[in-house]
Amino acid sequence: MDTEAIRRRVLEDIDRRADLLLDVSHQIHAHPELCFEERFAHDLLTDVLEREGVPVTRSAYDLPTAFDARVGTEGPQVAVVCEYDALPGIGHACGHNIIAAAGLGAGLALAPLAAELGGRLAILGTPAEEGGGGKVFMIDRGAFTGVDASMMVHPAGAELRSMQTLANHQVMTQYRGKAAHAAAAPWRGANALDAMVLGYNNVAALRQHIRPDERIHGIFTKAGEKPNIVPDNTEAHWYVRSPDTEHLSVLKDRVLSCLTAGALAAGCEMQHTWLDPAYDNMIDNHALLDRYVEHARRIGRDPVEPSGDLVVAGSTDMGNVSHLIPAIHPMVQAAPTGVAIHTTEFAVHARAAIGDRAVIDGAKSMALTLLDLWLDDDLRRRVAATRPA
Repeated sequence: MDTEAIRRRVLEDIDRRADLLLDVSHQIHAHPELCFEERFAHDLLTDVLEREGVPVTRSAYDLPTAFDARVGTEGPQVAVVCEYDALPGIGHACGHNIIAAAGLGAGLALAPLAAELGGRLAILGTPAEEGGGGKVFMIDRGAFTGVDASMMVHPAGAELRSMQTLANHQVMTQYRGKAAHAAAAPWRGANALDAMVLGYNNVAALRQHIRPDERIHGIFTKAGEKPNIVPDNTEAHWYVRSPDTEHLSVLKDRVLSCLTAGALAAGCEMQHTWLDPAYDNMIDNHALLDRYVEHARRIGRDPVEPSGDLVVAGSTDMGNVSHLIPAIHPMVQAAPTGVAIHTTEFAVHARAAIGDRAVIDGAKSMALTLLDLWLDDDLRRRVAATRPA
């Protein structure tokens, strides 16, 4: 078998489809959709897969905007992951249009080779990465059962081997007080806004005494109706993040103590709800990641270890996948160095020339890496040897 000839076929296939892939990226970028609402992206991606002869299950795993496309009947099974949800207010400021199009490109290039090379391929459309945990629901419903390895690329303002991920659990808090006229008889009220502000300040003080790699951030989502009414019902939304689930459990308790203390001080009551699913930290499979880096360099990119200012931190439900099967989540540069994700500036670059190059190069790097999992017995052994426990 001429491995180099097969690799050239894969790269040429992606180049041949470049206009299609960039059109997909641009269309998704122009139609930003929030988690579990990605109907346009779902229909666009599944339509393309069907036109290209790849059988696809729409609305897979009881999720209206998930999809599952599979080819091959025997051999190692590899999965390429597509994300396509956007952020409220700032659209594709995380570049999920790039993730979707790059995953599509890698999948379309490999699909015709599966039977010939004795491999199996899954192209998985995973909704609601931005807080909804679509991959976790798909894990629970069997999407990754029997998959030997999985990968995706994520755009960033740097070319990095990996993302600094944090386990993450969201919590909603609700404060109950007693309404009163703020001018005529404020002493008759119990101010739920005060309770929430005091809890916020307690968390702000806690931030001085948490680990450097932990994060806590929240917003007020309901803070009262009118200034002359003592607020009796307020709400807040918090993210609590730590490097792994063990440390996260400890930090969650500390955060709740701070928020509850605010209620006690203001004479109010607090209720809280942890929003499942929680996100695990990402465990990159280094044997697989090393091979991805080799292929990225082959096509002119140079992923480096995160360090100094060249670090992207955050949480992803791909972390949950990585606790189940070997997986990688490298960062492909799609904006000038230093431009942060989740900003309006990044959203602009995700539709510009630098973002378009990330689509094509990301597709190529993943396709070559996935191809090696079919062809290279030694690589598969080394990847499996570091499979999550």
